[in-house]
Amino acid sequence: MKKRWFALLLTAAMMLSLAACGAAPTAEPAPASGTASQLKPIQKEDLKVGFVYIGDINDGGYTQSHDKGRLALEKEGIKCLYKENVPESADCETAIRELIDQGCNVIYATSFGFMQYTAKMAKEYPNVYFGHATGDMTEANMCNYMGRIEEARYLTGIVAGMTTKANKIGYVAAMPYAECIRGINAFTLGVRSVNPKATVEVVWTNTWYDVAKERQAAIELLNKGVDVLAQHQDSTACQVAAQEYGKYCIGYNMSTPNVAPRAYLTAAMFNWAKFYTDNVQSIIDGTWKPEAYWKGLKAGWVDIDKLSSLCPSGAQGAVDQAKQEIMDGKLVLFSGDVKGQDGTVKAANMTDKEIWNMNWFVEGVVGTIPQ
Repeated sequence: MKKRWFALLLTAAMMLSLAACGAAPTAEPAPASGTASQLKPIQKEDLKVGFVYIGDINDGGYTQSHDKGRLALEKEGIKCLYKENVPESADCETAIRELIDQGCNVIYATSFGFMQYTAKMAKEYPNVYFGHATGDMTEANMCNYMGRIEEARYLTGIVAGMTTKANKIGYVAAMPYAECIRGINAFTLGVRSVNPKATVEVVWTNTWYDVAKERQAAIELLNKGVDVLAQHQDSTACQVAAQEYGKYCIGYNMSTPNVAPRAYLTAAMFNWAKFYTDNVQSIIDGTWKPEAYWKGLKAGWVDIDKLSSLCPSGAQGAVDQAKQEIMDGKLVLFSGDVKGQDGTVKAANMTDKEIWNMNWFVEGVVGTIPQ
């Protein structure tokens, strides 16, 4: 995901309204390669890992999916502490200091809005390992990490495209950042790979986690006649609304079939435990590097949830084939000619940098991107 960003772009990114799981639209992913850290390895029994969360560990979404990573570490006998419901402000610094004062020698901050505070603390505590989720900064003792969730979103788009009867799918989106935009685009490409007549209408909430706003946006789309709802939001409010209206839903972050069993089709999911266990093991082994990581299906960082019995016949086979082709490199998202909303070619064979920085919608998306 990166080397050092140009100072101007970094400054601009920091001036954005920083929020939960969104990546800055000016970020550039760099390959996961770099020089080894000068930090000393830590024996497993001496490790204490601290997590800083923006939400509640039982939020049913983004924070809970990260916390499953903490639980995976504890299952391996690694001591962990956490701070939840931490605002994206100087409170992040306070939380990090408190965790370090309690003996933590590894810190993971899981919200994009924690980025500048985490980088500041990394400089202040050069002998502590730091990791930051979803951002675009590294330091000598700080890596960053993000899953290629757009690969899983493409697969869920296949399910949505095969399910819709109205050919109108809704998408409740958080912030007009590149992370959300490329997810919407990948989802739409998946939809239209099996149903070229279908469209995906986007409504923005301008919040990562607000149950009332997410529900309101979902109802707005349902009242427009969409019969499948997808989301880039941290709660399950959209899924509940879809069930109440007798429609279908695609979840996000983690498996939540019990939330709306009469509506739930599947979900695009993160497997943060894979990153955390591997990253901590590299600290133990002395192979840790201050890199930027952006990995997907093949690495086991993201996946599509098990398809529910509500999914149409043939959906499982279509998903399985596309998933294997993505993992084999035969299906590359945003390859070939990629058309914009107006139907003209907007880009061709997009690079990781271009995908990471996406600020436009593909053909089939209904809606605009706020400035």
